[in-house]
Amino acid sequence: MWLNLAYATALTAVSPLVLHRMIRHGRYRRGIGQKLFGLSPDQAAKIRGDAERTIWLHAVSVGEVNLLPELVHRLEKQPPEIALAISSSTYTGYDLARKHFGEERVFFCPLDFTWAVRRTLKNLACEKLVLAELELWPHLIRCAKEANCSVQVINGRLSETSAGRYQQFAKLLRSTFARLDSVGCQDSSAAERFVACGVASENVTVTGSLKFDNAPRSRDTTEVNERINWSGMDPWHRVWCFGSSQAGEEAMALRVYDRLRSQHPELRLILVPRHVERFDEVAHLIESRGLSPIRRSRDDSQYADQWDSNEVILIDTIGELRHWWGVGQIATVGGSFGDRGGQNMLEPAGYGCAVSFGPNTKNFDTIAKQLIAADAAVRVGDEQELEQFVARCLTDVPAADSLGQAARELVNQHRGAYQKTLEMLLPKNSTPLQRAA
Repeated sequence: MWLNLAYATALTAVSPLVLHRMIRHGRYRRGIGQKLFGLSPDQAAKIRGDAERTIWLHAVSVGEVNLLPELVHRLEKQPPEIALAISSSTYTGYDLARKHFGEERVFFCPLDFTWAVRRTLKNLACEKLVLAELELWPHLIRCAKEANCSVQVINGRLSETSAGRYQQFAKLLRSTFARLDSVGCQDSSAAERFVACGVASENVTVTGSLKFDNAPRSRDTTEVNERINWSGMDPWHRVWCFGSSQAGEEAMALRVYDRLRSQHPELRLILVPRHVERFDEVAHLIESRGLSPIRRSRDDSQYADQWDSNEVILIDTIGELRHWWGVGQIATVGGSFGDRGGQNMLEPAGYGCAVSFGPNTKNFDTIAKQLIAADAAVRVGDEQELEQFVARCLTDVPAADSLGQAARELVNQHRGAYQKTLEMLLPKNSTPLQRAA
């Protein structure tokens, strides 16, 4: 009860800001009923169809949603027939999930009020709640267990910093960790931290990172080729893709590009900001450098015949970065030069790009270390080192290609996490009914 009160107090405190943004910018309006009151019987019935039971998969945003298509595909093959419901917490994650799975089985995750999560669990007839990476909401997990619904974490990651913070509030959160029925971790370090936070050791296993399995295997796909044609890329171009960028990183990339393009007329730049609300800001930033932004969201097909070095392609759409990595030969993974902690560097690695990232990759610490140890990526400390990296990729193409080949080989060596995850979710010794649950 006290936690409901705490949530309500926090929501009341920020309500003037929320209301202002709802009225002025139209934010927070979508899914407000599902967030505050849970999934209605009619909405749940559309998801369940004729199935008697449901597996609810929750992915907080775009990165987690992108892990689910292959897992959903494999779960759909499991007898007997079960319904699969997918929730997300963000607008971008919700929209991408609808693209992947269809709008009829995607919904906004309820806020962690007991009435909202209980209503959702009941109406879905939910017997298994699967959390991608980790969404530690005490009421959601407790109410699921009270409803005889198992709770499992897939692709579990828990940084040293996050684990330390959870342990500071052990009296409040240890019981939540203890309620987790199984946790499939990306690596042994994460497994140890989950146990330290309260998960029973027998419920923790290392399944590996789904991001390795989810990484691309080839550039020769319809999605990549369509973008190559759209961009007007020529075989002699060397394309640098800076993806998942945060504030400050685009300006740095543009400065580096400006200094290098006069010496290397073959160099081209693609910028992919991580957040929708910054698309216009980045477009103006490109213009302020005397360059022309070619925006993916607009009809810029007139540029498809020729991509000039005075132009920078700005990907101001959601869910496309995976394919744009395949257009480039040089890749820099954003969110790693500030305090964000990095983003997924395995997508460009899977394509065999020459991969670089900044000094802060705490969110992908193990993967970053694996890539560096295998000579499959380069960590750059600042703008000067980033410029040196891109310049080396332009002047020593065989070395850049060797870096990319090592990255691709590392990704291929670590595939197999989906099968291990499926075995954790649906153990072989369970009955068909238990397997469906």
